[in-house]
Amino acid sequence: MADRPILVLAATGGQGRAVTAALLERGAPLRALVRNPMSDGARSLAEKGADIVTGSLDDGDSLTAAMRDVAAVFALTTPFESGVDAEVAQGRTIVAAAEQARVPHLVFSSVAGADQNTGVPHFDSKAVIEAELAARELPHTILGPTYFFDNALGGTDRIRTEGVLDLPLPPDRPLQQLDRRDLGAFAARVLLSPERYVGQRIELASDAPTPEDMAAVLTQVTGSPVRHEQTALDSITDPDMHAMWQFLNGPGYQVDLDRLHSAFPEVGWTPFADWAGRTFGPTG
Repeated sequence: MADRPILVLAATGGQGRAVTAALLERGAPLRALVRNPMSDGARSLAEKGADIVTGSLDDGDSLTAAMRDVAAVFALTTPFESGVDAEVAQGRTIVAAAEQARVPHLVFSSVAGADQNTGVPHFDSKAVIEAELAARELPHTILGPTYFFDNALGGTDRIRTEGVLDLPLPPDRPLQQLDRRDLGAFAARVLLSPERYVGQRIELASDAPTPEDMAAVLTQVTGSPVRHEQTALDSITDPDMHAMWQFLNGPGYQVDLDRLHSAFPEVGWTPFADWAGRTFGPTG
């Protein structure tokens, strides 16, 4: 199957871009499923040699067609456009298409903590999809990303202009986080060498800085003072996000970073300081 492509769903999204970049760096044949083949992201992938196919996570026919004759598939679902019920439907559509196309290996990007009965809607929806996979004979691996470093970019203007990092956590509470590049590197490893990983569920985190640590790093890399302000949980009106931050203030993610990083040193595991320097530094 060395000559068969690896299919990445939602290839121009945040996770998809990280995985496609890692696969291309490794010289793997790539098939990229996108909604808009004329987008800048799709055009860029095509220029790099990717086979661009059009489809969506909701369209079983387009997924089945894209999955034909591939070596493996990287899949994810999202609740943030149409809600968690739609996300579960996406997951079921993906799994059914993979079975129909006889995909040799499906790598599903879920979320860390989805197996903890957290009560967080977008964690629980992924737990349903994980259960669907477990009930099938489809060879698969589940990855569980923690909070992405990139999520801090939602407050970029406030960090840069007001020197404030807003997080609904105490200043000394560690938050396990992941660099998307590390996700891409790990996923590429699993997609290219599945034998070691089939049937496993692996949660991923690059670092676990506290909000106080993050503010100190951002102060250093921006050259201007940045302080952490603890957002009140009661001010978070979205029920899903409120539940997530309650979870992160409670049991939180449970990744054994030392064990993970020792087992897979080749990933590199980016410290928050390195990511912040790349993102907020003079050339960021």
